[in-house]
Amino acid sequence: MATDKKQCPKASSVMKDLPNLSLLLLLYILQGIPLGLIASIPMILQNRDYHYKDQAKFSFAYWPFSLKLLWAPIVDSLYISKFGRRKTWLVPMQYLLGIFMILLSFSVNDLIDNGGIYKITGVFFALNFLAATQDIAVDGWALTMLSRENVALASTCNSVGQTAGYFLGYVLFLALESPDFCNNYLRAEQSEMGLITLPGFLFFWGIVFMITTTLVLAKHESSDESEITVFETYKVLTRIVSLKKVRKLVFFLITCKIGFAAADSVTGLKLVEYGVPKSKLALLAVPMTPLQIVLPLFISKYTKDKPLGLFIKAMPIRLLFGAVFIAVVEWTKNVIGSKDGQPGMEPGFNYYAMIVAIYAVHQVAVYTMFVSIMSFFAQISDPSVGGTYMTLLNTICNLGGNWPSTVALWLVDPLTTKVCKNDPANDCSSAALEKVCKDGESSCSTITDGYNIESVACIVIGFVWLVAFGKRAVQQLEGSGGGSDSHSGWRVLEESSKNGKKVKNGPMKKTC
Repeated sequence: MATDKKQCPKASSVMKDLPNLSLLLLLYILQGIPLGLIASIPMILQNRDYHYKDQAKFSFAYWPFSLKLLWAPIVDSLYISKFGRRKTWLVPMQYLLGIFMILLSFSVNDLIDNGGIYKITGVFFALNFLAATQDIAVDGWALTMLSRENVALASTCNSVGQTAGYFLGYVLFLALESPDFCNNYLRAEQSEMGLITLPGFLFFWGIVFMITTTLVLAKHESSDESEITVFETYKVLTRIVSLKKVRKLVFFLITCKIGFAAADSVTGLKLVEYGVPKSKLALLAVPMTPLQIVLPLFISKYTKDKPLGLFIKAMPIRLLFGAVFIAVVEWTKNVIGSKDGQPGMEPGFNYYAMIVAIYAVHQVAVYTMFVSIMSFFAQISDPSVGGTYMTLLNTICNLGGNWPSTVALWLVDPLTTKVCKNDPANDCSSAALEKVCKDGESSCSTITDGYNIESVACIVIGFVWLVAFGKRAVQQLEGSGGGSDSHSGWRVLEESSKNGKKVKNGPMKKTC
């Protein structure tokens, strides 16, 4: 009976927050759609005359989520109080996302065919900039929209919502855009086009953004009575970064994903390069999606106390998958897919079943780390500075994943050695030299694959980081105590009070 009495208030609290949790989930789903769409572009570029250095350049399109800290204080401080602190930015950003996607739908094919990698990157960078700004507003709203006992569920909404949106923008798009997939599975009459096109997909979701954003207008946002200015917000941001624990956490986040760079950013492109159809590779995410939705819900039960401990336990497993992916790519290259420009054997059921099994176990490690770090952010974030604290942590976390991926993509070509079969003097080191080789009715043969070299290097660096720094850092970041001690050293208000300063903010009064 005692147990039931303790659980009932928790259940009733979640039910009370259910409308707010549903809204957060919707907002994160919408956010995931442009993210998934942008992720599909490298797959499209891989089958055209673009090299890994071009892929590295395009990877900068992901960087707005790593740079949003630069304008987050503006989003956090400038607002129309009658309209709502978060809605002031959320609603315009989502309308702009809708308009942007509608306008882009009329020129995206010409952009990819003739625009060049810099223009392509610039356009999708702008699209991601709008999504990143929307994310700032949503992250900040989550801290005040949910009751304090349910605020950790914001990370679950983030994970589940973005996964669902990413699925729609990446998996669903690549599958329905593929003529082969549609001809084989979805229609009786053969066609040279898929059921949808990139322009049509952009136009459809542009309209959806416009409609759903109009519905969000009906949501009332309670005032947090904050009077902090832009200048004060940047000062608060400086105070956050000056906290000793935050500085250590920043270094932790910037360096912890180096070991996964090659596996995460290059493996999929390598499989496409060696003959796996991009539509079928995307479809491998279909059986992964239920797992990706369920995993955060399951893992979140174990992240209430010292979530970084779970993060660090999953890291060795994820690092070892780098070696597994090397083996998968080599098998694909030598047995399954195309070799030296010649078509190979069509991948069969056993191949795809193996890939699904490998990725399923890999996703357990990935989502264990993701949910753990998001839960840790939610626990330590100081609501007295609105969304700025949470945005800082998310921004650094994204940067820690983006810069190693960009470097990994950039290094694939320099570390790879090739030779033209009929002309050993031609090292096929550029698109022009590859064309010369093909014009001579020959093909470029890979002698050393740069992917293998950097994958091994990443694994070694990852384990050295884990042993020399990671485990010790986690103990220092989480401390040995629990309860209220877990927030010690993270609160801006605490440090300001010690220095005789007072931070004016409404949410702190509501949650303390």
